[in-house]
Amino acid sequence: MFNRRHAIGLLTAALLGCVLQISAAYADQAFQRFFPFLIDLDGWQGKKPDGISMEMPGNTMITATREYQRGPARFHAQVLVGAAAKGALAIAQTGMKIETSEGRMSTSAVDGYQVTRTFNFKDKSGAILIALGSNSVFSVSFNGIADDEALGIAKKFDWKAIQAAAK
Repeated sequence: MFNRRHAIGLLTAALLGCVLQISAAYADQAFQRFFPFLIDLDGWQGKKPDGISMEMPGNTMITATREYQRGPARFHAQVLVGAAAKGALAIAQTGMKIETSEGRMSTSAVDGYQVTRTFNFKDKSGAILIALGSNSVFSVSFNGIADDEALGIAKKFDWKAIQAAAK
């Protein structure tokens, strides 16, 4: 005998499964487009790139990341698009410059981009944030290397291509 409730339940489950598969495939595509820009770095062991995409009405967030290791030193590259990038840009846009006995923070133009740099002297750690647009940034964080070396590594990534992909 045909059980209508059972049939509706199966149909609902099947449709939900299809929607989840479609949304998962769409989410993968959104952050995976940045993977080619998270390059291999000479002398560093890079982990597999990872990311996340999230969409809500009126708000989108995409993050693509890759971690690198060279002995005890660590380097983390990240592309942010959407709400998280806007939050990071708010700090960068202040143009604030601070220097203490423990570290420093400054914002300046580098290769035509607004770049905010922080550095902690004691443990040689910091972050570099490159503003790519009104809702996108490329950022790196590092530990165990000097900030000038970190900026040199960050420049190996193609900021223009990341900026174009973020639009």
